[in-house]
Amino acid sequence: METETVRTNKRGRRSQEEILDAAARVMAARGYAGTSISVVSAESGLPKSAIYHHFHSKGGLLSAVMARGLDDFFEAMRTSQTDPPAGGTHRDRLRWFLDRTAEVFAERADFLRLHILLLLSEEADETEVAEILGRVRADGRVRMNQMIRAAFADEGDDIAAQVADRLDYFGVAGFDGAFIAANAEASHTVASQMEQLGDAIAALGEAIVSSLRDA
Repeated sequence: METETVRTNKRGRRSQEEILDAAARVMAARGYAGTSISVVSAESGLPKSAIYHHFHSKGGLLSAVMARGLDDFFEAMRTSQTDPPAGGTHRDRLRWFLDRTAEVFAERADFLRLHILLLLSEEADETEVAEILGRVRADGRVRMNQMIRAAFADEGDDIAAQVADRLDYFGVAGFDGAFIAANAEASHTVASQMEQLGDAIAALGEAIVSSLRDA
C-alpha cells in the first residue's frame, strides 16, 4: 500500500511535468521574454506558487524546460539511429543519418523552435541562458560529428575523424537553416532538404579525403 509520502511525491512529479509541458508550449510560441509565470500558470492550470515551489524562478523553469527537451531530443536521436547501414556510398550513409535526424526534428519542433528563438534573443547573452544554449550546440555538434564519422568509416578511423572534425559545424548549420526555412515556408520541410545537405557534406568530405590521401 502506498504511503502518503509516496502519493505526495507522485503528485509532485505530475505537477512538474504538467508545468514543463505548458512552459515548453508557451515559450516555443512566445519566446522566453514573452513568457511570464502567470501565463504558464494559466496554461498549466496550476497556481504560480506551485511553479515557484518546483523551479524557484523563470530562469530555473527555462533551464528545466531546455534540459528535459535536450535529453528527450538526443535520446530520440540515439533510438532512431540504431543499426545504421554498413554498405552503400558516403552519400547513402549520410542520407540515412540525416533522414533519421529530420524525423526527430519534426517530432520535437517546439524544442527546436524555442532553441532558435533563444539564440536570436537578447536573453542569449545572459549567463544562465548562454550556458543552456552552449550545451545544446555542443551536444548537437558531437552528434553530427558521430554521423559524419560513421558515414566515412570505410576510409579508416583517422581520415573519418578528420572529415568529421572539419564538417560537423557545417552540418549543424545546414540543419539550422533547414529548420528555419521549413518554418518560413511549409512546403520546404526539413526532410525535403536533406538530399541536398547530404550531397553537400558527401562532396566536401570526399574532397577532404582526396586531399588527405594526396598529402
